[in-house]
Amino acid sequence: MQVGILGGTGPAGKALAARLASAGVEVIIGSRSRERGEETCQGLRDKWPDRDLLLRGGENHDAAGAELVVVATPWDAAAATAATVADELRGKVVISMANALTRLGDEFVPLVPGRGSIAAGVQAAVPGALVAGAFHHLPARSLADLDHELDSDVLVCADHPDAVTATSELIAKVPGLRPVHAGSLASAAPVEAFTAVLLQVNHRYKSRAAIRLTGLDL
Repeated sequence: MQVGILGGTGPAGKALAARLASAGVEVIIGSRSRERGEETCQGLRDKWPDRDLLLRGGENHDAAGAELVVVATPWDAAAATAATVADELRGKVVISMANALTRLGDEFVPLVPGRGSIAAGVQAAVPGALVAGAFHHLPARSLADLDHELDSDVLVCADHPDAVTATSELIAKVPGLRPVHAGSLASAAPVEAFTAVLLQVNHRYKSRAAIRLTGLDL
């Protein structure tokens, strides 16, 4: 599987790229600048010289040409960035992983985007794509530390069965992650908002807690 990451030079995108590449997935890190994408790839290779990371840098248009695409920009740029490559994304599975959050004092507070969730906004921006919401509850620090063993469920929300299937297959490639179908794209709103709670818990307890659902026979 080849995965392109739009806005892959930020903390979330870079962390996901490293983790996927460490699991044998070929990853194209996209950016507004090809040079920045290539620099990010080289930085990850330099950080993990003993791992054969299948990484390639390029512009967002290059990343959008991959088989499956992840939108990893800041939340307020997710829909707009996806719209710039709408033609390339038509018919493809696109994963939205952003959370609309802000910090007020010591509290993390979820924001409510115009369409209820960032994932829904991305779907509206690229109506020809099959959008799924996923990877919301994985701390970037844990994802980025390839020596850290993951132990988490990843909730997948989508209106399209093919999007659920492809996203779940990608998640299952990463050791320690288990995909859980959490409903339609409408479920992305509470899923994204709950990230604020998880951040608050990790901040309070100085932890890297993630989500694990019990009682599931998967």
